[in-house]
Amino acid sequence: MELNFLAVVVAAVAAFILSGVWYGVFGSQLALLHPAYADSGSLSAKDVIVELARNLVLALVLAWLVDQIGVDDWALAALIGFMLWIGIAVVLLVGSVYHEKVPVKLASIHAGDWLLKLVVIAIIVGVWQ
Repeated sequence: MELNFLAVVVAAVAAFILSGVWYGVFGSQLALLHPAYADSGSLSAKDVIVELARNLVLALVLAWLVDQIGVDDWALAALIGFMLWIGIAVVLLVGSVYHEKVPVKLASIHAGDWLLKLVVIAIIVGVWQ
C-alpha cells in the first residue's frame, strides 16, 4: 500500500473549500436554526486549523480505503463516497434528529456538506494514485 499524500492534501483542501462554499450558501439558514451559527461571519485561525485537520483525517482514511478496495476510476470512487455518506453520515444525522431533536433542516444542511466531502475526497484520492 502506497498512498499519494499529495492527493490526500489536495482532497482535504478541496473538501475544506467546498464546505466553506456550502456553508456560505446556507449560512443565514444555519443562523436561524442554531445559536452556534448566529454570529459566524468568518473563521478564526483555530477554526481553519481544526477544519483542515478534520478533512485531512477524512482524506487519509478514504485514501486508505479506496486503495484497499482497488478503486481506480471516478465512478467507483464516487459510489464509494456516496455509500459511505448513506451508511455513516446519514445514519448519524438521522440519529441526531430522532434522539436529540436536531431540526431536520439543520441535519439536511450538514448532510449535504458530508455528501460533497465524501464524494469529492473519494474521487480525488481514488483517481489520483
